[in-house]
Amino acid sequence: MSSSTIVLIVAAIAVGCLPPLQAGINATIAGYHGHPLWGALTNTVVASITLAAMIAVLGVPTSGARALVGAPAWSWLGGVLGAAMVLSAIILAPRLGAAGYVAAMVVGTVTASLVIDHFGLVGFAVHPASALRVCGGILVVVGMILVQAN
Repeated sequence: MSSSTIVLIVAAIAVGCLPPLQAGINATIAGYHGHPLWGALTNTVVASITLAAMIAVLGVPTSGARALVGAPAWSWLGGVLGAAMVLSAIILAPRLGAAGYVAAMVVGTVTASLVIDHFGLVGFAVHPASALRVCGGILVVVGMILVQAN
């Protein structure tokens, strides 16, 4: 494994620390709003403002609306999926706990990722679901069960 791959893995692990924090923070703001949907909307608005500020500060040029015409229809679902993830975290994380929620989310993520890789879906290159990869997925399920055990 190259050193650049190790850096990328460490970065991904660091980003992986964010979902339980985000879930707790969003659940807190939803509690102040009185409804999970308002918490999810607050998250999305703040995220949009943050991204807009980053675009402005970094001077990222716009591609224009014309460039988006060629995008596949399914590519517009990213925002819908993001909203579903934020809302589900607000509802599920407080009930399952941070570790229980993230463990279950990781099982779903790894399972979907194995299928996506195997078939090369949504723009990913094909990476067949080898016996080792499937065994890794099974170990993730075992890990979730252990995390959920009281």
